[in-house]
Amino acid sequence: MLGIDLERADRGWDEELRIVPTAVACSLQHHVLRTDVAGMPLEWIDYREAARLYHQQQVAYTCGTLLYRLYGGHNARSGRRTVLEVNSIVATVGHTGNPGNTWHDYVPPLNNQTLFRRDAHLCMYCGMRFPARELSREHIRPLSQGGKDSWTNVVAACRRCNNHKASRTPEQARMQLVAVPFTPTYAEYIFLKGRRVLADQMEYLVAHFPRSSPLHARIQRWLS
Repeated sequence: MLGIDLERADRGWDEELRIVPTAVACSLQHHVLRTDVAGMPLEWIDYREAARLYHQQQVAYTCGTLLYRLYGGHNARSGRRTVLEVNSIVATVGHTGNPGNTWHDYVPPLNNQTLFRRDAHLCMYCGMRFPARELSREHIRPLSQGGKDSWTNVVAACRRCNNHKASRTPEQARMQLVAVPFTPTYAEYIFLKGRRVLADQMEYLVAHFPRSSPLHARIQRWLS
């Protein structure tokens, strides 16, 4: 099974995100996708948090493939060693704290890392791909002209395009956006925050994307 390595772009790779085999991704550094009991995506958790949820019997059911095995101590009577098998997707009981499940107008927090991933590390003016260190958060309508620091008013831009546009609108600078900015839904935001997303985790999250999500076409390109 294959997945998408979302860390490659953050490390400064020029090419688009690549497919990575499960054998590479499945390590203790790989995160588990946690959902609520209704199946709504919640967050990424590490193996320590996953072990805690299993130990406290908060795991209602699991999906996806076996991600890794965690080995504990030996039973004094049987001599057998405790083994905890953790799947790539775990559904948990109790309070979820999932704002995307209760707020129809939920807006995820805006940060550069997720913004650059939303825009596939492309400068939204020249269309070229750059490592994160060479991108900046660019306000379509400048703050000096009443623009807001919001998902629909910001795009990733290279230094050259950002400096050229300066404190002008794209129309004033005679520049054109290569894509329309959008506000990620909660499921899209969880996907964009992922580091290495396995195929089953990706498929699970995509099922919760809006049909109009621009990420559908992008994921297909990554997989082709």
